[in-house]
Amino acid sequence: MNDRSTADTSVLLKPDREVGIVGYGAYVPRYRLPAAEISRIWKGGQESGLPVKEKAVPGLDEDTATMSIEAARNSLARAGIDPQAIRAVWVGSESHPYAVKPTSTIVAEAIGATPGVQAADWEFACKAGTEAIVACIGLVGSGMARYALAIGADTAQGRPGDELEYTAAAGGAAYLIGPAGESLAVFEGCYSYVTDTPDFWRRPHMHYPSHGYRFTGEPAYFHHIVSAAETLLSALGRRPADYRYAVFHQPNTKFPQRVAERLGFQPEQIETGLLVPFIGNTYAGSSLIGLSAVLDEAQPGDRVLLVSFGSGAGSDAFSLQVTERIVERRDRAPRTRDYIRRRQEIDYGTYVRYRRKLHTH
Repeated sequence: MNDRSTADTSVLLKPDREVGIVGYGAYVPRYRLPAAEISRIWKGGQESGLPVKEKAVPGLDEDTATMSIEAARNSLARAGIDPQAIRAVWVGSESHPYAVKPTSTIVAEAIGATPGVQAADWEFACKAGTEAIVACIGLVGSGMARYALAIGADTAQGRPGDELEYTAAAGGAAYLIGPAGESLAVFEGCYSYVTDTPDFWRRPHMHYPSHGYRFTGEPAYFHHIVSAAETLLSALGRRPADYRYAVFHQPNTKFPQRVAERLGFQPEQIETGLLVPFIGNTYAGSSLIGLSAVLDEAQPGDRVLLVSFGSGAGSDAFSLQVTERIVERRDRAPRTRDYIRRRQEIDYGTYVRYRRKLHTH
């Protein structure tokens, strides 16, 4: 990596004034479907090479809106601010409950942020939530808002029997962005890397997404995450050893481990935020739930690298430094691993009913 004296900082996305995370919160449904149970149905019980241990499944009364509300309330509890001070509520997801009707207005109303608030839904596959964070950084950093709320949440879809069914899970995380002086983690810089790489898609009226199998690896996931991370680190004059934690998008267990090794991060740097074996791939919430688990454990002065990935394709990379405010605020709401431990195992039949995969007409 380049050192600070020679790094090109012109590529960084940095606002005019410093901003950070004032509050954060996560939510993961309690129901869990073991990967072995999916294998029992579709592969005769073969248990070797399963991509995760189990995945989180939403209940009959849960969707992207309800999960976003729970995560948002947790972020507000940690921030300790009046919701009427929020000037934007942006929800990133690829499983909004309505084709035409915003999820963001439901969330804004439920948390008490309406009516003087900007609201919109964001889409960019699994990085819709970090896209919203970048926009919040810009809105707050420009002075147009004191606080803006970004959420990444999904009830992911996977065709029965498809590889995606093992990992397509549910969950979400919310981040209240505000002035650096009030923040528990401050953004040092961010960078976005985007190309037209059609590795994963779903056309209108399709129930389930399609994917390009091995094409989703090197040309999509690895190329974009590595490019975004290396560019950000170079621009900041940083190296992997400067970070206590790193969080990468988690479509499965192996991909984030491999990309960490390729970038020069050690296994212990990604261990805290690597949650996909226990809850699956929560799509727009994947890297953001991992970040919430890291903030649950981080200490003042720790640096965190966050790199998302969204099919289609692109990555957002962020460098954050934790402040002393983390100590007093994190226990104002449930920790992420509290939700992971709060589990109830279900069988494939219950899963099919909860996810409405069985049609009787």
